[in-house]
Amino acid sequence: MISALVIDDEPLARMVVLEYLQDFPLINVIQECGDGFEGLKAIQQHQPDLIFLDVQMPKINGFEMLELVDNPPAVIFATAFDEYAIKAFEAHAVDYLLKPFSKERFTKAIEKLLAQAPAGPTPVTKTNPLLEEAAQSPGQNERIVVKTGTKVKIIAVHDVEYLQADDDYVSVVTAEGAFLKNKTMAFFEKTLDPRYFVRVHRSYIIAIQQITRLDPYEKDSHLAILKSGAKIPVSKTGYVKLKQVLGI
Repeated sequence: MISALVIDDEPLARMVVLEYLQDFPLINVIQECGDGFEGLKAIQQHQPDLIFLDVQMPKINGFEMLELVDNPPAVIFATAFDEYAIKAFEAHAVDYLLKPFSKERFTKAIEKLLAQAPAGPTPVTKTNPLLEEAAQSPGQNERIVVKTGTKVKIIAVHDVEYLQADDDYVSVVTAEGAFLKNKTMAFFEKTLDPRYFVRVHRSYIIAIQQITRLDPYEKDSHLAILKSGAKIPVSKTGYVKLKQVLGI
């Protein structure tokens, strides 16, 4: 038996998947979930072999949910995303069903899943750059979703003071504290609005509105003093970027 979850905020979409699955008794749906939070909790509880996952959902989208899963199961996306995004994910999911999909198309996805036995389905690779690129759905660049213990926290981008490289993670610093995100500095440099965030050092991205002054430091470097009192190193290249944004 293959244990599965159906995660989609549209009841009709979940119903269609369940109806089509009647032809595949080998797949046992253990729970339906109406949003990413519920889906994350169900994955942690049941450790399913497979999930049918929508992309565009309220609260957190399907990609953000996957980022919070330590060992993602195999995924069949059911999405209204455009063809470009679907192609970007082809190597990192069992299949993609573009809504509205037919029973025949659904059957092909299941056959593709079953054909991977006995090795088993290949889980989605969370940190692949293609995943990062295609995951930029509307609204995602306005928030950062992190997991703190068993809880999920949504950080509004305007609450971010700075970001700091931290080994394989990025530390997102706010007035409430620092939160680790399994992303790269390059990802944030690309996705955060350059009018409000500048990468001033290989290890730091700062929010422009948080800067109170720039002090000279060693050689050609500077220190950015933030409202919180934090002192962020600014490289020579970073200083040039800052001057351009600040108009000085």
